[in-house]
Amino acid sequence: MDVAPECQGILTFVNTASFATLDAYLPSNAVANLVARRTTSPFTTLAQVSAVSLVGEYRLTQIEGGARAQGFIGGSCVGIVDELAVSTDDAAAIVSLVNTASPQGLHAVLPLAWNGATNLLNLRPFTSVQAIANTAGIGSVSIRGLRNTATMGYSIEALGAAVNGLPPDDWTVKFDFDFDEVDVMWSSGEDRITSATCFGIDPSSFPASWWGNRPNLADATEVRNYITSAVSTANRNHQIESEIVTEGLSDLESHIVGHTFKGCHLGIERGPWAGVQVSFFIDTTSNFRVMTQRHWVE
Repeated sequence: MDVAPECQGILTFVNTASFATLDAYLPSNAVANLVARRTTSPFTTLAQVSAVSLVGEYRLTQIEGGARAQGFIGGSCVGIVDELAVSTDDAAAIVSLVNTASPQGLHAVLPLAWNGATNLLNLRPFTSVQAIANTAGIGSVSIRGLRNTATMGYSIEALGAAVNGLPPDDWTVKFDFDFDEVDVMWSSGEDRITSATCFGIDPSSFPASWWGNRPNLADATEVRNYITSAVSTANRNHQIESEIVTEGLSDLESHIVGHTFKGCHLGIERGPWAGVQVSFFIDTTSNFRVMTQRHWVE
């Protein structure tokens, strides 16, 4: 999720390089902590590497330098930008998005970085993803959001951001395109989940034995129906521009037609008069994923 395929060599370098090799690029105490941590399980994300004591964001750039010097990554990997390893294609897509998006669209993509989006609009055009990352108000969350939008589809991300930006009421809908399915299944607590049906998910990861395990995967029709219904619920007062809705659902079609998805439908209790309906879908052949959460209160 935070390392482009072209940059996977960074993780390979951390997981396989000898102490002496790592020590040529990092302080010895940081290397000792990395080597001790990787003996328990290999690193699979930059976030895991960064979380090791004495590593952090600055050391990630030194690790990237070592991986490049040792031949683990090449020119197709731009490098680490705000704790996200981006490829040349990722970088080009991010720059293109920032330079061409409408003001409304860019603010929709960056709903929690309003000042950052405004600064990007005032400073564009950009020629590099690093210049975008260096813009005031743009941090790691913003860069990840821009990467996801630029590489997975601008319109569906913009629609999700527009839905997420609506004021809460008795039926509040939230979209997520960047989640971990195991975290979702376990985050609400076994005692609060009142219904659970999954498909294509390893049953050994279920929090409880009573969870349903449906044999058939989801198809485009099922995904379309759930997403369209969630958008209709969120936009029942017609607060989102029709163009954003139309283009977002059209972009969704480009991701789902002819594809199959694993996922779950969960019912979560939030007291006697409130709850959450969660549905998530993950493409079985690509990294495209989408989750809807419908919070209701009586």
